[in-house]
Amino acid sequence: MVKLTIVGRVEDGLPLAQDQTYVNQQDNASFLLYKKQAEFLLKQISKDSLLHPKMTILLDHHSFHFLVEKKICCIALSDSSYPRKLLFHYLQDLRKELDQPDETALIQKISKPYSFVRFGKIIGRIRKQYMDTRTQANLSKLNSSRKQELNVVTEHFNDIIQRRQILGVLRSTNVCFNHLEITMSSGYCFKMDTSDDHYSRYSCSFQSKLDYD
Repeated sequence: MVKLTIVGRVEDGLPLAQDQTYVNQQDNASFLLYKKQAEFLLKQISKDSLLHPKMTILLDHHSFHFLVEKKICCIALSDSSYPRKLLFHYLQDLRKELDQPDETALIQKISKPYSFVRFGKIIGRIRKQYMDTRTQANLSKLNSSRKQELNVVTEHFNDIIQRRQILGVLRSTNVCFNHLEITMSSGYCFKMDTSDDHYSRYSCSFQSKLDYD
């Protein structure tokens, strides 16, 4: 089940719209935590800290999934058991709704978070189509893409936090080195090479898991 959806602008990390279905859960502590985590991921994407256009971020019994196209990011939170291929069909459907010329112009003018209220209603409408994974339409989508490679990079949310902390410490202490390699708590490898200046003073490459299922 899709529990949270946020659409944001990549260039500045501004959240534009959210699923209006869950607005009445603003006093729900769990919902607010997931929302803050989604906003954090959006900011990391805007800073080029997450370079892949499709990613799944593992978090306890849930997963964040995001799709970046044409400087727009669609992020959704689902149960870990929800079919990932179907989830990316959902994100793609959301992205297509933003391809209209009038929508593109409006997106560039938005300056306040979540002020694209009209699109929030569109998110809710499309999300309802994906609530039941056993409908004929959704089963057809799963079957049609069964042999297609999804090419989605998977990371753990805690690794992203750790990586951000490591970068912060290194930048603040002005440590000089040619190469650094750290194994994260999840087993992923974090590599840094100062010969490339992509991230301010530091360049990072990550040995992430690439899934094809």
